[in-house]
Amino acid sequence: MENGINEKKIDILSLSLSELETFVTEELGEAKYRAKQIFTNIHKGIHPKNITNLSKALREKIDEKCEYRLPYIEKKLISAIDGTVKYLFGLVDGNCIESVVMKYNHGNTICISSQVGCRMGCKFCASTIGGKVRDLTPSELLGQVIAAQNDTGERISNIVMMGIGEPLDNFDNVVKFLRLVGCEEGLNIGYRHISLSSCGLVDKIYKLSELDLPITLSISLHAPDDETRSAIMPINNKWGVGELLRACRDYYGVTKRRISFEYTLISGKNDSKENAEKLARVLNGALRSEKEGMPIHVNLIPVNEVKETGFKRSGDEAIKAFAAVLEKRGIRATVRRKLGSDINASCGQLRRENTKSKEE
Repeated sequence: MENGINEKKIDILSLSLSELETFVTEELGEAKYRAKQIFTNIHKGIHPKNITNLSKALREKIDEKCEYRLPYIEKKLISAIDGTVKYLFGLVDGNCIESVVMKYNHGNTICISSQVGCRMGCKFCASTIGGKVRDLTPSELLGQVIAAQNDTGERISNIVMMGIGEPLDNFDNVVKFLRLVGCEEGLNIGYRHISLSSCGLVDKIYKLSELDLPITLSISLHAPDDETRSAIMPINNKWGVGELLRACRDYYGVTKRRISFEYTLISGKNDSKENAEKLARVLNGALRSEKEGMPIHVNLIPVNEVKETGFKRSGDEAIKAFAAVLEKRGIRATVRRKLGSDINASCGQLRRENTKSKEE
């Protein structure tokens, strides 16, 4: 056992239904139908030892061979403004991650983390301070949804993978999570209700396009050219804006799924009208032709001010002017509504505060 994780035991919540069926029949010597009973219950947040329609002997066998790694609530903040709930979840090895539950008219959305920390190094992001510690397992990804849903007592119908970490840098675990969360016997959240945000790992975008997962892909672009983007996003030194946008067009060509482009507005860095004009030219040039092209949507995000970065939020007039330029050039632009402003609901800060307090 290391850091609270028993590597000799099976991480039961990370098993697919078919894998669980094999385990139940071959390892436990039980009837195949037991697997569905176990799967359904653990996806409701019920520990295997508390599944009442299993015999005591079977529960003991499961407990002997398996671990159930559901995140626990380390800290919870609730916005008095809009009811947004921010969780600092503790993991079995002592690390912490963040999730945020946002309430909309169309249902509840959870923003989940994909890694403990992040190695992408985006200059404006609190999540990357301190680097990446480790990837999250499928059970830890799924566990955020289960734990939050059980705590709020309300169904979560939409998932945004936009918390701590780069989802495509944890590719295999994230793909398994997507298949698990969509399983009818489990949480049954459809792919079209899931959005995955990436800073632009081009090789993994192509790999994702091959899997026939009709999720929404969001690309963190944040700049219209290589010079500006490389200064705030180190990943651009490996895959430039042109190469990234080609991958996006190819992804759309295969999946026919619209891609959303995220653009964080930083005062004096990337928020001028000239930046907006250049962004419109680049997107239209790379993604559209005279005969055809993919629909383009840019989600404008006023930067979340973090003390360590020194970046400042663009003014309201600059934000409106930027959006107006894009709209004039035929690009749909929306400004993200900031939820949970009184609890710093943007990911990374709560974990950072918790880490600093432990260090002190």
